[in-house]
Amino acid sequence: MPVLKTVQNARNRMDTILLGAMVGIVVLGALCIMSAVNSLSWSNAIVRTHLVALPLGLMAFAFGWSFNYQIYDEQWKWLYGFILALLVGVLLFGSYQRGSRSWFVLPFFSMQPSEICRVCTILVSAAFLTRRGRYIYDLSTLLWLGVLLAPIFGLIMLQPDFSSVVVTLPALIVLLYCAGANLFYLGLGALFAGVAGFFTITWTYLYLHPDLTQEGIGYVLNQLAHNGWYMLGFSGLVALLGYGAWWFFKQLRILLPSFYFVLITLALLAGLFGGIFIENHMKPHQRKRVETFLAPNSDPQGAGYNVLQAQIAMGSGGVWGKGLFSGTQSRLGFVPEKHTDFILAVVGEELGLWGMFLVLGLYLIILWRIVVIAYMASDRYGYLVCASIFGMFFTYMLVNFGMLLGIVPVAGIPLPFISYGGSNLVASLWALGVVQSVYARRIRA
Repeated sequence: MPVLKTVQNARNRMDTILLGAMVGIVVLGALCIMSAVNSLSWSNAIVRTHLVALPLGLMAFAFGWSFNYQIYDEQWKWLYGFILALLVGVLLFGSYQRGSRSWFVLPFFSMQPSEICRVCTILVSAAFLTRRGRYIYDLSTLLWLGVLLAPIFGLIMLQPDFSSVVVTLPALIVLLYCAGANLFYLGLGALFAGVAGFFTITWTYLYLHPDLTQEGIGYVLNQLAHNGWYMLGFSGLVALLGYGAWWFFKQLRILLPSFYFVLITLALLAGLFGGIFIENHMKPHQRKRVETFLAPNSDPQGAGYNVLQAQIAMGSGGVWGKGLFSGTQSRLGFVPEKHTDFILAVVGEELGLWGMFLVLGLYLIILWRIVVIAYMASDRYGYLVCASIFGMFFTYMLVNFGMLLGIVPVAGIPLPFISYGGSNLVASLWALGVVQSVYARRIRA
């Protein structure tokens, strides 16, 4: 009887469905990594590093599960200091690799602090919003959260590590939405990002088609990025349209606060100047990624090579695939970054369509269980932590599958549990451990 009671207690403290999906995708990922690098001369080093990271990740998962997640809420200021110390430390003492200073090189493996800091940022932001529960609808809450997070994102961009920001921001947006933030203010953020993205993509398209910049709207848009007078004129036009919209609604006796129109106007102008900043500071390899997204066939031997070869490899697998360690496109070296950015191409070629559905299915199970556990949480903090972790993993999944399909630009973001990357694996398993901690301390019926 005591043994049976112990087993039942352990089962009550662990979501076995989430655990099963996690184990399944980790095992599948290890097999895919070994298959992807089997033909490489340095495959032993990659496999050895992954086999070192795997037990560390399982230890992180066990720590996250057994450690009461509410401690992060109580000690969030210390956790915030830990984030800043890590990010400052890597700038001072980190190793410079692939154009960024983002790594600590240790005796047996390298560590990327931004991966751990991403999960810590989620825990800190959830703690801050929990304390601002009474004022969550106010603009001041968003402003103070921005002040809190600005040093973190600033230090990450100094490395620079833009992909880390790409994953973290959507997770924070999901966190704000679930916390009950004013949808109007969230919409302003989306408007700013949309306008900045629109101008960035538009100017890249004009760069690919210079003949369009000779006259008409193409000429005006091109001048807008480089001519101060055009910027000033466009800013005045946007301000005039904002005033006109306010006057129009007033005539219809739809009395909306003028403050709203001012903020919308400022968001549009901020998006414009944000796009100009990106245009003038975009690095060549980043511009190539946007060009590849817009026209992958325009340079099949250059910027579009990665995506095209990955799609060819995935398509060649058919429904059932060629079998593990039997992919021809990947083994012959046609698929670049096959164990990291384009690991799904290896899955599609060797395991076929069913393998892709298997990976997608395991991810959807993980996301589903995170949502279920969020609603089971015994406090608001646990709910918000689960919501943000859901946003993080959803972003990972969306970017990687979208990148392979050509509907999302190549961003250099790994697919957790499947792609090679020790720091990402450890951080992702820790995040799931925190979710399990919320489940272990849930409201019991």
